[in-house]
Amino acid sequence: MARLFSTFTIKNLKLKNRIVMAPMCQYSSDEKGYVHDWHITHYATRAIGGVGLILLEATAVEPRGRISDKDLGIWADAHVKGLTDIVDTCKKYGAKVGIQLAHAGRKCTVDKEDIVAPSSLPFDEKSRMPIELTKEEIQKIIEAFKDSAKRAVDAGFDMIEIHGAHGYLINEFLSPLSNHRSDAYGGSLENRTRLLREVIEVTKEVIPKEMPLLLRISAEDYVEEGNHPEDLAAIINLIKDLGIDIINVSSGAVVPTKIHTYAGYQVPFSEIIKERTDLPTIAGGLISTPEMAEEILSNHRGDLIYLGRELLRNPYWPLQVSKALGAEIPWPEQYERSKI
Repeated sequence: MARLFSTFTIKNLKLKNRIVMAPMCQYSSDEKGYVHDWHITHYATRAIGGVGLILLEATAVEPRGRISDKDLGIWADAHVKGLTDIVDTCKKYGAKVGIQLAHAGRKCTVDKEDIVAPSSLPFDEKSRMPIELTKEEIQKIIEAFKDSAKRAVDAGFDMIEIHGAHGYLINEFLSPLSNHRSDAYGGSLENRTRLLREVIEVTKEVIPKEMPLLLRISAEDYVEEGNHPEDLAAIINLIKDLGIDIINVSSGAVVPTKIHTYAGYQVPFSEIIKERTDLPTIAGGLISTPEMAEEILSNHRGDLIYLGRELLRNPYWPLQVSKALGAEIPWPEQYERSKI
């Protein structure tokens, strides 16, 4: 059996294969953060297409935590019903479903919201100046993550991913490029990790013991003075005993910089994180062929493979590539006549 189509178990949760739909913002909500028909159709199609694990797009824990005014929200109890509809539909078609809890920090572009950050440093020359968070305000954001995690459990998600990547709030605290604080939340590696630590702690208080907790990271800042994979491994080792089960390895976007991208460009970061933390990883980065995915898994460079743009182009990628790897997997009965 091809490794890509082998099962993978995280705690008590068994995935039917190792294909993960990466969180990809759809910007298809409304200014109140509610689920719309597009979301249900979009995610259900990938479940029908054979994806083992679907990770919902960045879902804001408070209104000013949105990237745009079209982001999904989970800051209110009223959001739970729509999220439950996504979960139930995807599970009906065989996928497991997780949600990415997020706060955009200084990268929020919602005009009517104040934007906040660890330090009063704009993302670039076109961005608004963020307000530096006080310790009291930080605690309110931590509580927002906690309350959102409760709602995620109520909505029936199989797992939760904390968004610590792509230049959003938690990543802003982790990186010395965006965190210039001199208090307990800035300076040393341990201090810059404090917000993440406290978010994990409160999340673990409200989710079932058997529910997996994922962490998405930017393993490379692409600036010499910023974080690199070895730094992120050290950060993860500071907090992994709190109950992190798997690391979703991405990179970049905490500051504007030129990134040389190519197929698999982030996979070496996954290798370093996996080796130095002894935790399973989700590897990805412009992966589009089953052969590349199989190589990564077979050489233990990652334990799962995430696909983003490829699954936007082709929601039936798992069904279509299974033959290339000699894997016999069930197709939806309605599509049997088209089986390759």
